[in-house]
Amino acid sequence: ADQSDFVTTQRGSGSGVIVRADGFIVTNAHVVRGASRIRVEIPTKADGQSLLARRSRVAPARVVGVDEETDIAVLRVEEQGLTPLPFGDSDDLRTGQMMLAFGSPLGLQNSVSLGIVSAVARQLEPESPMVYIQTDASINPGNSGGPLVDVRGRLMGINTLILSGGPAT
Repeated sequence: ADQSDFVTTQRGSGSGVIVRADGFIVTNAHVVRGASRIRVEIPTKADGQSLLARRSRVAPARVVGVDEETDIAVLRVEEQGLTPLPFGDSDDLRTGQMMLAFGSPLGLQNSVSLGIVSAVARQLEPESPMVYIQTDASINPGNSGGPLVDVRGRLMGINTLILSGGPAT
């Protein structure tokens, strides 16, 4: 049989951050690119909840906006009363400031890593409109779309990419 005769299902995962109580979520465009169905896992609060058996619910989401140039996507779930992360001002960031990177790296849910701001206005190409916050907080596949948060709990950026080189010579 020809390869085109087979139908396959592919699954991907990434992270995101709730930015409005009425169901708006920000993630990376590359996290949702090509998706025919998007489901979002939303943690639920419960008194006396076990650390090992966290509760959550899964809600369908739809893409309401995508900016490929900045690799940002906005999703919407039909939920109310969600707890959004407040925005900070990335213009206030300084090299050496501590940051927290949240996400689900390598499929491990609800992970956080601590690092510092290595550079505040990093560009991969000189004329690129995309300006990055460089941090040494551990970022792995699955962290994409998750929040980069300052120590006051404010959203300062979205985890977008990993740059790693070969051995130093």
